[in-house]
Amino acid sequence: MNLHPVGEILDNQVLLIALCSSLTAQILKLFIELAQFGKIRPKVVFETGGMPSSHSALVSALATGIGRTQGWDTPQFAIATVFALIVMYDAAGIRRAAGKQAKVLNQIMVEVFEEEHDPLKELLGHTPAQVVAGSLLGILLMWVFL
Repeated sequence: MNLHPVGEILDNQVLLIALCSSLTAQILKLFIELAQFGKIRPKVVFETGGMPSSHSALVSALATGIGRTQGWDTPQFAIATVFALIVMYDAAGIRRAAGKQAKVLNQIMVEVFEEEHDPLKELLGHTPAQVVAGSLLGILLMWVFL
C-alpha cells in the first residue's frame, strides 16, 4: 500500500484509463472536425458537445473498469452504472435542450431587441449518436487497456 495519496491515485488504472478515454474523445473531435470541414480548430478540444461525447466515454469506461475489477454483480458496479446512465441522459437530454434554448434566446436578442450581447453557449449537449459513440469508446478503451 502506497502511503502517499497521489501515488495511490496514479496507481489507479481504472481512473487513469477512464480519464484517458475522455481525453481521447476530445482529441478525436479534432480529427472528426478535420474530416467534416477540412480544417483543424484546436479549441474544439476544450469545448463541450460534439462527436463523440467525452462525458459518456469517461463514465462508461469507469463503469466498465469497476465491473472488470470489482465484479459485475457488486454494489460498486451498480453505483457506477447508475451514475453513467444519469450523466449520459443529462448529456443527451437536459444539456442538449438547454443548448437549443440558448440558440433561440440568442436569435431573439438579435432579431427582436437588436442588441449586441455576449451570446449564450449553444453547443452544450449531445445527440444520442454522440452519446452512444462516446460510451462505446470508453468501454472499448477500458476493455483493451485494463
